[in-house]
Amino acid sequence: MYKRYIKRLLDIVLSLLAIILLFPVYLILAICVHIGMGSPILFSQRRIGKDEKVFNLYKFRSMTNARDENGNLLSEKDRLTKFGVALRSSSLDELPELFLILKGDMSFVGPRPLPTYYGPYFLAQERIRHKVRGGLIPPDSIGGETTSDWETQFKYETYYAEHVTFLMDVKVVLWTFKILFKRVETNYGADDRPHLNKYRASMNVPQSEIDRWNSL
Repeated sequence: MYKRYIKRLLDIVLSLLAIILLFPVYLILAICVHIGMGSPILFSQRRIGKDEKVFNLYKFRSMTNARDENGNLLSEKDRLTKFGVALRSSSLDELPELFLILKGDMSFVGPRPLPTYYGPYFLAQERIRHKVRGGLIPPDSIGGETTSDWETQFKYETYYAEHVTFLMDVKVVLWTFKILFKRVETNYGADDRPHLNKYRASMNVPQSEIDRWNSL
């Protein structure tokens, strides 16, 4: 009952209420991003959602468009600004995702929606995470760590996808508040975890499968 109906109803009501209350914050952040990094204000990327359906995820930008002398984008680390680090550490960069929760692409609590080019690199068991909507608040927050490795993250996410309850959602939210301060203190936004496709580059993935996901 909760997983099928009540969770979605709570997402709609709470996201709408949060958007209304946080409207001044949206304006302030939009102005700060525009002044510090220019346009566009939002970062957009194709992500994998429930049942592996693809949607556009939006965040406030945290990186510049700085390029080298050949016109190639610099590394993410070199393009990340101090303000961008603060946005990520406080999770304020993710506020635009409230609109995606209202729309139904995401939920407040759920596995992190990951980029489409990660698609070929999930193990079969890990794809269970796509049985539910991706979330603004990830289940691995229960672990109490500001950053999880890929294996730990997927362990929590697959378990969550199979055991969604109201009490578990409350537990995840409470743990997130606990570690949010730790994230700011430890400069969480500057963490440089390897991308999943690079982390599992040795997997024998057919090029056709890689091309298929990259085209989504």
